[in-house]
Formats: sequence, structure tokens, C-alpha cells
Amino acid sequence: MLVAAIMDIVTSNCDTIEKTPFKSSLPGNATMRDIAAAIQVIEEGGMYFDEPEKDDDSDDGRSGIKGIGIKILEGTTVLGLSRTSGLAPLGDLNANAGEETPKTFALLSKHDNSSQANLSSAVIPGLWDDLHCQHVAVPFAAWALANWAMASDTNRSHIQELDRDGQVVMTALMAPERTVKWHGSLVARLLLEDLKLPLSDSVSDWSSSLLATVSHASKTEDISLAQVALSAFLVSVDRSDKAQKMVMEKGLHLMRDSARKTRKHKTVQEGLSKALELLCAGDMHLSLEESQKWSGILLSWVLGKVASDTVQSSARRILSRTFEDYGPHSVPISQGWLTLIMNEILNHSKTVSAKGASLPKNEKPKVDQSKVTSATQSTNLLAVAVVNLAMAQLGTVPESVNNVPLADLLLSEPFAVPIKNLKKDSPPKFNAAESALATIKAIKSLTDVCAEDSVCQNKIVDFGILCLLRRFLLSDDYEKLGAIEAYDASRALEARDRTPDSLGESSITDIQDPCSVRVPASAHIRRHAARLLTILSLLPQVQKIILADETWCKWLDDCAKGNISCCNDPKTQSYARASLLNVYCNQQDGSGSGDGGSSKPDISNMNSNCPRYGDMIFLINPGLPHWKCHEKERQSGKKNESSSEGEPANVTDTVGDHVVDASNLSSSIDPSSSGSHVHDPEFDVIFLHGLRGGPFKTWRIAEDKSSTKSGLVEKIDQEAGKLGTFWPSEWLSNDFPQARLFTLKYKTNLTEWSGASLPLQEVSSMILEKLVSAGIGDRPVVFVTHSMGGLVVKQILHKAKEEKLDKLVNNTAGVVFYSCPHFGSKLADMPWRMGLVLRPAPSIGELRSGSPRLVELNDLLRQLHKKGVVEVLSFCETKVTPIVEGYGGWAFRMEIVPIESAYPGFGELVVSTSIYKIP
Repeated sequence: MLVAAIMDIVTSNCDTIEKTPFKSSLPGNATMRDIAAAIQVIEEGGMYFDEPEKDDDSDDGRSGIKGIGIKILEGTTVLGLSRTSGLAPLGDLNANAGEETPKTFALLSKHDNSSQANLSSAVIPGLWDDLHCQHVAVPFAAWALANWAMASDTNRSHIQELDRDGQVVMTALMAPERTVKWHGSLVARLLLEDLKLPLSDSVSDWSSSLLATVSHASKTEDISLAQVALSAFLVSVDRSDKAQKMVMEKGLHLMRDSARKTRKHKTVQEGLSKALELLCAGDMHLSLEESQKWSGILLSWVLGKVASDTVQSSARRILSRTFEDYGPHSVPISQGWLTLIMNEILNHSKTVSAKGASLPKNEKPKVDQSKVTSATQSTNLLAVAVVNLAMAQLGTVPESVNNVPLADLLLSEPFAVPIKNLKKDSPPKFNAAESALATIKAIKSLTDVCAEDSVCQNKIVDFGILCLLRRFLLSDDYEKLGAIEAYDASRALEARDRTPDSLGESSITDIQDPCSVRVPASAHIRRHAARLLTILSLLPQVQKIILADETWCKWLDDCAKGNISCCNDPKTQSYARASLLNVYCNQQDGSGSGDGGSSKPDISNMNSNCPRYGDMIFLINPGLPHWKCHEKERQSGKKNESSSEGEPANVTDTVGDHVVDASNLSSSIDPSSSGSHVHDPEFDVIFLHGLRGGPFKTWRIAEDKSSTKSGLVEKIDQEAGKLGTFWPSEWLSNDFPQARLFTLKYKTNLTEWSGASLPLQEVSSMILEKLVSAGIGDRPVVFVTHSMGGLVVKQILHKAKEEKLDKLVNNTAGVVFYSCPHFGSKLADMPWRMGLVLRPAPSIGELRSGSPRLVELNDLLRQLHKKGVVEVLSFCETKVTPIVEGYGGWAFRMEIVPIESAYPGFGELVVSTSIYKIP
């Protein structure tokens, strides 16, 4: 009866132990004697009576039977029996069919025949099998020890005192019975979690055994055992430096194997990711080879493949640590990460397109196929760069990719084709400049695809793009790659000079000249990374992450001020300041940046107290002190600081280890908080370029005035305005220090051969949204326009009037037109007459002479001027303009905007004799 009673208790409480491991079935005041008896059973594998043996034979005629009475249930003595002779080997635990039933089990069945039915329903897998074995006492003792450990800290103290060297727990962890391992793991965890107890000297051994159990349980898909062993292993790694050292030296491969085997089980993945993060967080670091071996698993975690937010966060921090530790040598991993993100976004775009195929035309989601095509090409190019760089660092092409450290990464989908195309006898040549170029194109394509898609933006944030952007901005990995390439070429050249001529020239021809090594375009990487950051900085979760990263905020501020040598590009400086303003103003305002799920916010209801600087709006001279949040908003932010200081803590862990108190960052983010009083700007000046122009190059005075240095075909990603002086920054800022200066960008092309461009109304609506978001129109504003830019401003004012944005219309103090085709352009007439050849862009058709739309827009501006709301100043040309530069002189010239079209019929007119130039 007593045995049956304990059997019922074990059966009924197994489920409780599994699901709620801190609820015990045994009392919290167990005696030292009882705990010692259980420990003795586990240690020696047998059970002993309290009384000394009187006879060699037992009452039932069996010889060699020993037992013990253990007070388990409030004084109820439970009897367990085990043979002392003829014991089966530890590995032979379960009775096979046809064999003699173990005597222990026979005795148990003799007391109560119902025990078998009860045990068969046990929740902990293996308990019934363990109770069939010769060592039935050990599973009972392990169960009792685990329940006592759960019951109270007093019991745990007794267990620790009786097992000072930890060998009993170690014996349980190494036991062949599955339930003994399970309960032994639980005991180990409970002892380790009790900070009042001294740490056992055997913790590193426990950790090794626990990890082996996790690995074996993962292979056999015994997830329950893997979970409890992993929970104990995690605590051991957290508390013991010796355990960490042991795992780093001998156990990382077991953790990887377990991670691969349990991809569908989030709890196991969470435990493994947390354990790996603990290993990487201290003084110990993963080696480069180990980092590469883990990269595929870590990136699958980051991308959320059956991974929780906890796993994603841990993986991001581990990868960030890898980048910090190994710099340029980790570029294949960072490029691989970017490639996988691109691949996920392309799959998302395909899914959206497929779902929209069956919808009516007006309900179909907008997917720009030209951008998707470009992104696909960039992804393929980057995948090739990853494979080539990985093989170049390896120094050879192995027979099987499975043998390389980056195998898990390179065997994933985007890299399959480049891997297949590798030539075993001809390793790819390493080229840092080409590797950087592939990265540039990938970032640019990703930005273009996600610029107006908030769903896409949130996805790439979840995929860890901020970790990559931070690395691209703050590090110089590609410069170092170029230096390594030049150094290797120099060493190879020295080796060639020492090589005897008898070796022939075949081995010499492949040596690269160090002087031919190209410098990677790192400035372009930073510019495109900064652009994407500016777009993402409008998302509330991104604002919290950046705000809590002091190093990043400081870098952005220094970049905006031009204090960093790698940040001389005006676009990068503008992006840096815009990102900081988005982060600081919106977070301190307490409202975030609005609805993160909508890519088309209602511009009529935007909060003018909190400017939002989006894509393609550039701040001129962003280092000036007047680029700040409104005083009213800043004071409001200080009031909210105390309630929001802790908020970033749950989000900042997704970037890396750079987490600080946001309240200490105001001096680096907002110049107005430094103590000196800064006057609010009095008015805004907006520069808007024309056809094939740019936000900077249109407004430069070129040093070479005899040539445009550009044909009709645009150069891809040409550096903005690198010739001459950008006069709005260098001249106008000095004349009007009280003004904020902006320059805008929008896509324009003469023909569809050079890319798609939007019609005038779409361009104007898009720019209007950005202007209102940035708070332009809250104070007097002057537009300075060139060519088609003047028509865009007219359309903006027309749209603002329709949307009842009276503040922008009424605050428009003046418009300056440089060669604006108010009534059409001859250049626009030409491609329409040759439409089959030149394929004119939609925006060009709207510039044809006599266009009714142009007349309508001009009438609106005339009314505003007549009312005294807007002053108008127009400049026009009088000379013909070279359109195409041919050999030996200009091949084609024409008067693009005649004086009768350049003058709107009102306001001042200035006639210029200089040559009109297509930038």
C-alpha cells in the first residue's frame, strides 16, 4: 500500500513538475536524515534499511535484498527495494520481452497491482521504464531530492551541505535513467539559482554534463529533457567563469548541433541564444572561426525563422560583438546579413504582388517593379561578393562547402548559385573596391524599395538592419579591407622578386600590382546608410534605439557638424542631423512619429511642433546651432523624461551593448541645451532643382564653364555636385544666418531610357507631404527654383490650397524662378516629335509648349502675387544651350526656355547672358 501511495503521488505530480517546476509535492522541513538517505541512494545506486540486517535471506525467500525507509510524506515511510546481487549493468536498464521480470518490480506489483496502470500514465517520459529497471530506488530518490529542493531554501541548504563536492548531483546528471537526469538537472538548477548558497566546485562538470544531455536530447527530440537541462546549463554559465571557459573550449559544437536540431522549438532556441550571449558578453570572445561557424545560425535567428523576439535580440547583440572584435574580417558576415535581408524583402514584394494580382486595379498594392528588379540584381551581385570574399579569406576553394567555417551561411538560398559557379582550380580574386560597390548598390536598392513602404521598413528593422547601419556608419571596415589587399599584393610582389627565374612566369602573372589596388568607396556606403537611417528614424521603435545609444548619437552629431573626416559629404551631414532631429524631437514630444503602419499620413493633421525630416529633403549647413527642436517642445520633453527614461531598455538591446541613459544625451543631440541661447530661425529658404538636376549640383558654380561634364545619359549614383562652389551653403548662409536652408531632390529624366520619373502632380504631392512634415510653412518661406522645379512649386501651392493648408500658402513670401518654362519648353517639344526614338518621360510631356495645365498653374500664382501674398523674381536666358557634347565641339544646340516662356507675366525679370546648362 505504501509503495502504491508514492506511485500515485509521482504520477499525479509529474505534470506539475514539468509545467510549474517551483511547486513541490514534499514538505519544506525535511530532516537531514531523510535527505542524506536519498543522496546515498543516488550515489550508491541501492537502498538500505535503517535497521541492520539480521538474516541473509528476506522473508520472501529472496536473498541479498536491502532497502531503506525514507520519510517523504509527513512521516509516512515509503519502502523501496533493490537487489544487491546480480545487478544488471547500468546500460541494461529496461527488461526486454521474454526476460525475467526484475525482482524489484515484482515486489512493487505485489504490494498493489494498480501501480502499473498509474505509472503508465506518467507525464515525464521514461518514468515507467525507469521503474521497471533493477535500480528502481534511484528514480524515486532523484524525484524526492528535486521536490525537496523545490520546497524550501532550508532543504536546498541541507542538500548543499550534504553534497559539498557536488558529486551526487553529478551522478544524477550522468545517470542512464532518463528521469534521474531530468530531476538531477532540476536539482542543479535550483541549487545554482539560490544565491545564498556557495557555488560548488563541480559546477563546470555539471555544465559539461548538462550540455551533453541537451545535445543528446535534441538529437532524440526529447524536448522536455532538453529544456530542463538547458535551463540548468544557462544558470551554470551565468554564475561560473569556469563553466564559461569549459564551454568556450569544448562545448560550442554541441550548442550548434543542438541549435540545428531544435529549430522548431522556441524555448530551446531561446535558451541556447541566451547562453551564447552570456559567453560573449564577458571577457571571453568567440574566435573568428567560431564566429563564422555560428553566423548561419545567428542570422537565421535574426531573421525570425521560428525564433522569438528574445532570440532575435540575443543574436543581434552577438553579431554586433563579432563585428567589433574582428572588423574587416567579419565583412562576409555583415554582407551575408544584408544579402539575407534583401532576399526576405524581395520575397515579401513577390508575395504582395501575387496577392494583389486578383484585386481590382484601384485596390492593387503599389509595387514598383523597376525597383524590385534593381534590388534583385543588387542581391545577386552582393551574394557573389560574399562568396568571393569568403573564399579569398579562406585562400582556396574546398571540395565541399560543408568543410568551411561559413558553411551554414553559404548553404542558404541566396548563395546557392555563386557557390555552384565556383571553380575549384581557380579561387576568386579578392577585390575590396568591388566588394564595397556591391554593398553600396544593395543598400541603395533596399532604401529605394522601402522608402515609401512602412511595412517594409518595419520588417528590415526586425531583421536587424540598424546593427548593419551602425556598423557601416561608425566603422572603416572597407578601408581596412583595401589596406589588407594592398599589403597582400605588396608581400606577393616581394615574394616574386625573391623567386628564381627558373620557376617560370606563369606563377608571376597573377600577382596584383599594389599600385593598382582601388580605394573602396566607403564615403558612398556611409551616405546611403545614412539615408536609410533617416527614413527609419521616423519609426518610434528606431527612435528609442538610437536615443539610448550614446556613441551613435555622438557620432551623428559630430558628422553633422563636419567634425569627422569621413563625413565631408553634405548629404551625409544632412542625413545625420535629420536623423537626430527626428529621434530627439519626436521622442521628447512623447508621441513618437505617428502611425507606424501608414505610409501616407494625413498631412492636414500633422503636428507642426515636431518636424519630421523624411527622405530627399536636405538640410544645408546642418552643423549650425539653429537646427534644433522648438523650445516649447524641448521643455515638454524634459517633463516627460522621467517617465520615458526606462522605455528604451526593452528595445536598445536589439542593436548592441551601447545602452545609456537617454537623459544624458540632450547636449549632443540638441544644440540649444548646451547653455547658449539660440534664436529661432526667422524664415526658410527652399531650393528645388529642375530636369536632370540635383539637390546640390544644380546650385554649384562649376569651375569648368565650357562644358557640362555630363551627357544626356545619367551616371549612376554620381557624386552630387562635386565641381565648384555650393553657393547656398557658402554665401547665402553668411548673408542670412537667421534662415534655415533646405534643398530638395526628386527624380526627373528627359526620357524613359534613363529611368522612370513621376508626373508633375505626383511629384508635387510627394514633396508637399515632406515639406509639411518638416514644418516648412510654419514661418515665412522663399522658394528658389530652377527649370521644372518652378512648375513643381506652383503645383505644390495649388495642392496646398486644395488641401486647405493655408499656413503654407500664406507664408510663402516669394518664389525665384531660374529659367522656368512657365508656358512650356522647346526641349520638351523635341522628344514628343520623336517619341518612338526618345520615349519621353511623363513629366516631360507636361512641359510642352501651350500646355493648359501650365496656364492654370500660372494663373494661381498670378492671383497670389496680385494679392500681395507672394513676390516673384524671374531669370531668363538669351543664348542657345549645348545639349549633347560631341567630338570636336557641340553636336546639338538649342534655346531651351525662350524669354516669352521664362517670364510668367508678373513680378520682376532679370535677363541673363550666361549659357543655360543642363547639370
